[in-house]
Amino acid sequence: MDFRNAWHRDTDEEVCCIACGDTVARSNAREYDKYGDRWNRDDKSFEYLCKPCYREYCHFGRTGLEDRLEAAGAGTVSRDAFLRRYHDLADETEQTRADGR
Repeated sequence: MDFRNAWHRDTDEEVCCIACGDTVARSNAREYDKYGDRWNRDDKSFEYLCKPCYREYCHFGRTGLEDRLEAAGAGTVSRDAFLRRYHDLADETEQTRADGR
């Protein structure tokens, strides 16, 4: 086995971008790990962002994001309900920051 780049994949499988939904070659995507620990690979599966979405979305702070997504009902409620809940939670967070808490 060649260990020069142990993470390199020889196959160029297709993956789905979690931001835009496009299917792209794995070589045209970036791994996304919702826990922010993409280097710990033991027993892990990754989601992917296409390169344009990675450049646009990946570099924002994520502190509390997963908790907020779960609290808003991500994947368990309708899109409209989720967006309303997420918006309300984001407003609460911003108000708390503005108040200096």
